[in-house]
This record gives sequence, structure tokens and C-alpha cells, in this order.
Amino acid sequence: MYSHKKFELVSDYVPSGDQPGAIQQLVSGLEKGKRYQTLLGVTGSGKTFTMANVIEKIQKPTLVIAPNKTLAAQLYQEYQAFFPHNKVCYFVSYYDYYQPEAYLPVTDTYIEKEAMINEEIDRFRHVATSSLLTRSDVIVVASVSCIYNLGVPENYFDSIIGLEVGRAITRGDLMKWLIKIGFTRNNIGAKRGTFRIRGDVFEVYPAAEAVTYKITLSPEQAVTELAVVDTLTRKVKEQLKDLIIFPPKHFVTTMPERERAIKDIKAELKERLKYLEKNKLLLEAERLQRRTKYDVEMIGTLGFCHGIENYSRHLSGKPPGSPPDSLMSYFPKDKNGKPDFLTIIDESHIAVPQIAGMYAGDQARKKTLVEFGWRLPSAMDNRPLSFKEIFGQEFSAGGGSASGGEERIGQTIFTSATPAQYEKEHASQVVEQIVRPTGLVDPPIEVRPVYSPFPKGSTAQAGRDLNPPSGVPATSFKKGGIKQWTQIDDVIAETTANIKKGEKTLIITLTKKQSEELAQFLTDKGFRAKFMHSDTLTMERTEILKGLRSNEFDVLIGVNLLREGLDLPEVSLVAILDADREGFLRSEVSLIQTMGRAARNLGGRVILYADTMTGSMKRAMDECTRRRAIQLEYNRKHKITPKSIKKEIREFGQ
Repeated sequence: MYSHKKFELVSDYVPSGDQPGAIQQLVSGLEKGKRYQTLLGVTGSGKTFTMANVIEKIQKPTLVIAPNKTLAAQLYQEYQAFFPHNKVCYFVSYYDYYQPEAYLPVTDTYIEKEAMINEEIDRFRHVATSSLLTRSDVIVVASVSCIYNLGVPENYFDSIIGLEVGRAITRGDLMKWLIKIGFTRNNIGAKRGTFRIRGDVFEVYPAAEAVTYKITLSPEQAVTELAVVDTLTRKVKEQLKDLIIFPPKHFVTTMPERERAIKDIKAELKERLKYLEKNKLLLEAERLQRRTKYDVEMIGTLGFCHGIENYSRHLSGKPPGSPPDSLMSYFPKDKNGKPDFLTIIDESHIAVPQIAGMYAGDQARKKTLVEFGWRLPSAMDNRPLSFKEIFGQEFSAGGGSASGGEERIGQTIFTSATPAQYEKEHASQVVEQIVRPTGLVDPPIEVRPVYSPFPKGSTAQAGRDLNPPSGVPATSFKKGGIKQWTQIDDVIAETTANIKKGEKTLIITLTKKQSEELAQFLTDKGFRAKFMHSDTLTMERTEILKGLRSNEFDVLIGVNLLREGLDLPEVSLVAILDADREGFLRSEVSLIQTMGRAARNLGGRVILYADTMTGSMKRAMDECTRRRAIQLEYNRKHKITPKSIKKEIREFGQ
């Protein structure tokens, strides 16, 4: 059932520049058992290719954690291209929309949980977990949501249905087995997680694959045929000798477990009500009793209730305070029970603090719900893993030594063009990858004023009708009776020139509203422009980036998502509006990362719009100057002529 297959890297490229040295140092560190290592790789230096080479040499299942869904999607496609003969999986939050349950005591407002699940992303998640349990050559590219509760791997694995041609099984037993692990019978339409029966023929629609399994039983009650069929035409696409069917849900419970859970929930409710009544919290007690009794009745009758995840500790049988099982629990362990897989944390300067902050935020929200009688205390155990539960130590932005605790990830490599203090101080070694194989140098940076008088004789002086919507930094306007030329006028002029060259532009604003309104403003002026930010749907983000690269439009406007890691070689101009607004969005790290989006194009350049030179701007520009000097010296020494990166535009899928 478990397949042992080696990772096989497929690429037309060979390691060059700083890549060979980085690969050798990182592999050597892993072989020596080093717990943490950091790869400081500049934008465009081929960090993903370096890590692909490391994976091939180490030959271990790998978890790649990215700070957001957009970057995770890009990495997923890149690793797919490098390992076409192995299993590369995509694992991110499956919510297109998610409003967590919350209570605001100040206004006495209860906010019920609302969620919209993306079925396609849910399928990708099932592909990841089922692959981890059946083969060794698996790379899972995930967002930081992978640290959340994901059922119990043992229950998930024990619920697998294994069939083979000739196996004796009755029609009734197969039907009961499918229902027991979470499938529902549906004789009308084809839907993931359902099955239908026609005589002795079962058609099963698995959660992890966009296919239909056909299972034919003989009158003698044995499997006579296993096949993959076309969902629409019912024609056989592939005959199978054996078949594995995984549960359609990650949280799998049996009837005895539900009965035990109901007893435990009732016992906890009784104890909690005593506490609330003793402290004269009668409203909270009545509220908790009414809600919990209703949920218990639903679980007992249907096996499910709205918000059932809040009872996950009882359903799994774990003791109070126990860490939940996350995606990491599905990865293999060695004979000593230690994690036996490689972890790569991409753009670690963002991802590591994210991981550290998720637990505290979740617990603060749940604590209020428990305190005011909306949930039992056990709801606190439905949570993401804490930083210490993942890394075996507390998070300290200023570094510090590791302290005890169980680790849930294996040897780890942090990768970033701008690693933070944590990654630098906790790493056994920091490996630099400054030289780009393409010979490309960091783009030139120009600082231009946000506001300035119109240049004499300019076409703008004749009067351009540029009236921006509210929220967008002002354009042509009169200040003290003097007409002004602003960053919006200038970026429009630069974008126009860029379009004439057939090249793409990124414009970085300070807020999501500004990005939306500026995109609409440019569209009204005849530009092909779009915006992208954190409210953009997961799959839509990938389509937008693909559209920019395939010339469907020319200008992409955003805030945060257009920073770390995005590989857009068609972009030759990055314009950062209001670059002198010192803060997180205009910090040294943010500026370096954003400017790096122009580092994959030979004609790449950056314009910072600022009326003052901030410390972050100066440090970012100084660092780019240092890296540029290293690359230029390498190019001179090896007689390299820089050239733009060429990258195939791939379809997202599996």
C-alpha cells in the first residue's frame, strides 16, 4: 500500500552562480543533523531551484510553508515543474470567505460563524493527506493554515477502504462501510464524497480526485471489476487491480466514539454550569445549557452539528490542553517517533511571525466566548498549534536559545531575501546566495517627489483632466494657487511609456481601497489595469497573475500580496507610492522585497515616490547597492552578459 519512490529533479538548468555552494552547504548541514539553517537568497537568484536540488539529494518528504496563498500557488507550480514524476501537493485554507465565531461584550454582539468552502481547494487538501499516507516522494506546499486542527491521522488511516479484484464482500457491507467513513448515498448527481448504486454496481466519487470509481460485485458477493470511469459518459478510462478509498472528511469518528463524546460533553456541561451558577452568572449558564443541549442532540441524531469543531477534543478522545493534530501529523516519523521530513519555510521573515501570532489571536477570541457562556471550555482546544508546539521553543523576535518542548517539524531551512533576527540567530549557519545565474543586477532605484510644480513646457501644463476618486493620492491640483504635478500623474506617464515597450507595471499603494480605486481610475482612462489584495479569492489570484504574464492586461495594483516571492519576469517597472510613509508597509524589509519584483527583467527599474528620505528607504537602497556590486563583480570576472529570466506560463492544476 505504501510506495517508496525516489525524488527525481527534472530541469534544463544546472546549478550556477552561488547555487552550487549553497546546495552543498545546506545538504552538508542536514547530513550533520543541523536543526535550523537559513538561506539568504536575493530575488531572482533561484532559491526554489536550490531547494529542489536539496530535496533530491536528501530524499525525504518535504513540507514547504509559504506566508500566503498566492505565493503557495506559485511555489506549487514551480515544484510541480521540477518534480513531474513525483507527488507535489497544494494545501491552503479552503475558505473563500470566513467569519469566525465571536462575541463583543461591550456592545453585547454575538457574531455567528460564516464560511464559504471552496470545493476544489478541499480536494487538493485531501490529495495531500492521502498522498502522505501512501507514498514517500511527496512535497506539500502549504500556507500557514497548515498548523490548524486536521482530525486524527490514525482514525483517517484506519478508515481507508482497500479493495482488490476477487475480494469477497457483500453489497450491504460495502454500502455500510462507505457510509461509516463519511460517504453519503446520492443516486441523482455526481458530487465529491458521495456514492450511488445501480444493482451490483457502485459508483464512488472520492474527495481527493476528480474521477469516478466503478466497483462491480458478482452474485457470489465478490469484487469482479474495479475501474476509473468518465463521470459524464460512464466509459471506462482505466481498469484497476486494486483500489484505495479514503474518507471524504479529515475528521472521522465512529458511532462508539460519538457516544463516548456525548457523555463527556454532558459531564463537562454539568461541571461548567455549577461554576457559572455559583458565581451568579445565570444568563451565561442558561445560554450555555441551551446551546450545548441542542448541539448534543444534533450530534447524537445526525453525527454532526453547526460548529462541531468546538467539540473536537471530546470526539478525538484527547485529554484537556492537548495539542491538536495538524497536517504535520500526517508526515512520517522515524523509529524514535521524531519527525522524519524536511521543512522549508519560504519568505520566513513573514511566515515565522505569522505562525507565532496565530495561536494567541485564536485563544483571545475563544476565551471571550467561553467566559460569556457561548462555548464550553473545551472549545479552547480547537485551535492552531502554538509556536512552541511546532518548533520546541518559544518565539522571540530578538533571537535567544532554544528551550525544551516537543517538536512537530523536522530539520528546517528558512529561505528569504531579508531574513529576520530569529532566522539568523537560531540557524546553525546562514548561507548566502547573492549572485544570480542570469547575471541580472538589482534594478536601479530612482526617488521622485510625491508633489512637485509642473515642469515648464510639459504637456501636463496644458491641463490634463485627471481627477482621482476619493482615497487615491491627489493628482493635478492647485496648492496656494500653483498647479502641481503629483505621483499619480508621473506613474501614469511612466506606465504609458512602459506599455509602448510591451512591458508590465506593478503599482504599490498603501491600502486595499486605494488599490481598487486606482485600478478603476486607470481603467476609466483606457488602461488595462487590475487590482489584487487579501480579499481577492484564492483561485482568482492565480488567474490574475497568469493574466498579467500572458498580456491580458498591463498594470497590476496591490498592497501586500505583490511583495514576497512573486515571480513575474514580464514586469520591468515597480512604482511604490508614498514610499516615505515609515511603517510596516514601507519598512526596509518591505521595500527590498517589493523592489525585488523588478529584478527578473533586464530593463527592470524602481521608482520610489517620496518627499523625504526615510531611514528604511536609505537602508533598503544601500543593501541593493551592496548586492549590485557583488553581482557586477561576478559578471566581470566570469564575462557574463545579463539576460532577462524566461519562464513558462503554466496552468494551475493537478
